[in-house]
Amino acid sequence: MFDLIVSGLDRRQRIRFSLPADRTVTVGRDNDADVPVAWESMLSRKHVELTVADDQVCGRKCDEAVNPVFVSGVVVREFLLQDGEAFVVGATEFRLAASQADDSSQQDRLLEEIRFESGQLRHIPFSDADKRIEVLTHLPSVIWGARTDEDFFLRVAQLLLAGIPRAEAVAIVEPDGEKVQILHWDRRTETEGGVHPSSRLVREAVVSSNRSVLHVWEPEFENTDPQYTATGGFSWAFCTPVLVTGQPRRGLYVAGHLDSASVASGVAGHTALLSADVRFTELVSEIVSSLRRLSRLERHQAGLRQFFAPPILEALGQDLDTDILEPRECDVTVLFCDLRGFSHHAENAAHDLTGLLSRVSEALGVMTEQILYFGGVTGDFQGDAALGFWGWPFASESAPLNACRAALAIRKAFVTAAATPGHTLADFEMGIGIAHGRAVAGKIGTTEQVKVTVFGPVVNLASRLETMTSQLRVPIVLDEATAQLVREKLGHSEARTRRLGRVIPVGMETPVFVSELLPPEHEFPLLTDEHIAQYEHGVNCFINGDWESAWQSLHRMPAGDRAQDFLAMPIVQHNRRAPADWDGIIRLTSK
Repeated sequence: MFDLIVSGLDRRQRIRFSLPADRTVTVGRDNDADVPVAWESMLSRKHVELTVADDQVCGRKCDEAVNPVFVSGVVVREFLLQDGEAFVVGATEFRLAASQADDSSQQDRLLEEIRFESGQLRHIPFSDADKRIEVLTHLPSVIWGARTDEDFFLRVAQLLLAGIPRAEAVAIVEPDGEKVQILHWDRRTETEGGVHPSSRLVREAVVSSNRSVLHVWEPEFENTDPQYTATGGFSWAFCTPVLVTGQPRRGLYVAGHLDSASVASGVAGHTALLSADVRFTELVSEIVSSLRRLSRLERHQAGLRQFFAPPILEALGQDLDTDILEPRECDVTVLFCDLRGFSHHAENAAHDLTGLLSRVSEALGVMTEQILYFGGVTGDFQGDAALGFWGWPFASESAPLNACRAALAIRKAFVTAAATPGHTLADFEMGIGIAHGRAVAGKIGTTEQVKVTVFGPVVNLASRLETMTSQLRVPIVLDEATAQLVREKLGHSEARTRRLGRVIPVGMETPVFVSELLPPEHEFPLLTDEHIAQYEHGVNCFINGDWESAWQSLHRMPAGDRAQDFLAMPIVQHNRRAPADWDGIIRLTSK
């Protein structure tokens, strides 16, 4: 098993790629290459093909490649690489390294094994404390600055090499049964080849004892076999566990050579010299563990922030007791918000779908921001629509009212955008449906990622009410349960409602008395309270079959009010006379 270590001139330009044994991989500048190297301008889109064959790797320059491939300073088209050898394109080196742990060269030379008990090294002095402390001060920024695990492993390895001058090589390792996976390795001198950690040492430190373990081997200063050097035949190595809850057991493996003065000092001298290095590595491990746990907690909380308002997160506590999030039946108020005419926008923006996605994301951000601000839970996203609900995980009498407050805030944001020239949401319109009733709400997923949702007829009703906004020609539609609570508990200075009629939505059998949610009169003077009273009088006449009176009331509305069109159409179609079988209900035939 081989890894390909890709290194540019900048130390940050480094990639580690495990070469599979069963297929050919491509190296190039294009993202479609198996090993994309974006920083190297001399690479073609696909430049080199590599195939693992027994104990070596066969390489071939691709036909489309323009610039030369060098091996040992010679231009080649086909080549063979063994462990520690490399090829070069431009200013980037591609070095082969055996990636498995190995004990064959060191098993019989073990001179000493030391297991350091917890706290044993706390009083070991550092001869170069100032330098080591300076290195440790950079550790938090090293961890927080890492964007990927690979980047994190690279940074920690470089920090260990900087803090332990005696170290020749370091590796981040992970036991996997009888084998040891090398997540990353680094050497002070890269031309010396790969690193083969002792699998016995790693297992004893990370699996068996959960303590730092030091191995010292008999030095072989006269051994000049280049293959021995390439396989990492060090005279000492130690491994320190890194424990992070919820993550695999891993270790920091550090290895090096003893000079002649160290050898002359005997076993006790070995231990004294290396104990300070082990202590430093344990400090790094402790800090890494703490910061990784904190990072994991913050990612968990960041994930929850997508769904929960701050008061709910505060109730969950620092330990994130998610037992209260278990699914259960409860009274909820569901808000379903969708962008109107999205299909038309998508068709017109077929040439710039990325730009459309950005605008839709901004629109969804407006919706979720107000849902969370008013204490709701964001339950799901469906393309250009957002679902929010109130009343779970904590029951609240104000749940329906807060849902309506969120709806009005969303409406206001879109109205403001429409009135702002050049605004990215200026040509978007939204529709909102709100319903109140019984449902099952709760979390689904794993301990690593929690997603919450709500199930029940009330969710379906809220969705149907949202689709009805285009037919009713109003932005926000409420079911009767929610509208009644608004009338009873929200003053006109916050919100108003007006009844629109009794309807049976498509696919449903029970009639629903629907109402519009309106801003207060000072925010929406187009419709005064007198207008609303006159309109509702017309609705009552319409339901009771007095369509002539209904027609007169509806036509007293301002010309800009579109809601009147919904009832005016059937009135006109029947010459202002209700059908003989009229029961006061409009049956919708489409969504």
